Amino acid sequence: MTAVAYPGTPERLDHFMARANAAYYSRQDPFADFTTAPEISQIFGEIIGAWVAVTWEIIGRPDPVILAEAGPGRGTLMADARRLTARVAPAFHAAAKVHFIETSPRLRAEQALRVPDAAWHDGLETVADGPMILVANEFLDALPIRQFRHEGGHWHERHVQDGAFVELPCAAPANVPETEAALDGILEVNEAAEGFTEALGRRLMTQGGVALILDYGTPENPGDSLQAIRARKPAEPLAHAGEADLTALVDFGAIARAAQRAGAATQGPVPQGAFLSRLGLFQRAERLARGRTAEEAGALMAGARRLAEPLQMGGLFKAMAVAASSRPELPGFAA
Repeated sequence: MTAVAYPGTPERLDHFMARANAAYYSRQDPFADFTTAPEISQIFGEIIGAWVAVTWEIIGRPDPVILAEAGPGRGTLMADARRLTARVAPAFHAAAKVHFIETSPRLRAEQALRVPDAAWHDGLETVADGPMILVANEFLDALPIRQFRHEGGHWHERHVQDGAFVELPCAAPANVPETEAALDGILEVNEAAEGFTEALGRRLMTQGGVALILDYGTPENPGDSLQAIRARKPAEPLAHAGEADLTALVDFGAIARAAQRAGAATQGPVPQGAFLSRLGLFQRAERLARGRTAEEAGALMAGARRLAEPLQMGGLFKAMAVAASSRPELPGFAA
């Protein structure tokens, strides 16, 4: 018996994935199954804190400013970022009002332990008005995807029925470049991620601010990338509904186009390793390692390498910024 019932009639994959992940995040401890960048090293959150403080200066030092995070996990990233800004950017620290976009009561309770002054929201639409700097780290990858198969000029969409995939004839998906739509094979479309990014772009254009998106993904459509993690091991995506974390690679080309449909501009994507290295990841790790035991220093440097090296998170994960079209190049995006 799984935590989520399998439909007896065909259910669209994105609807099934949304139900399964809602159950998973409300009932399970996701950090028993996977480790995110903020949990690997405190330096990750500190660097993001420095980035948002410098970006605040670039956008004109609005006071107050909304400092939002979508999918904040345990609150570790924001806690590390706020600890750094309190020390090195007190004016920004005082101006920033923290807002979390989080639907899981279990995770909200964890976040409140680390960032007790935050305000919580189910979605972007209820976040307070005003200039905003938003961080979304490993948020879009868990949003539900649709999968289409194109073959011989015909389209079929994947559904779930009785624990297995079934494919039904359908029309061609919208907002897909002709060059991608013409290819035979699996095409993934993340309408939720695109919708979130387009709404984000509209808000930034009308109210001001910048967003930083960090996630694992590809510059264009990844094909069939649906995966499940359970007990820190890969699992069959449909085998443990509601008991495994379902994710898919982020199509950064698609979310960039979504932001641009709202009139916003994008910078990147650039590999996470390049982004963090340009912002001083290894220099910070070396400073923290001074005076530590050999074992502690080694762990700090190993964490930095895991975040940045191309064959680890540094290559697969990408960073992209969304901003008003008039913004100058933001930190970490200049080659």
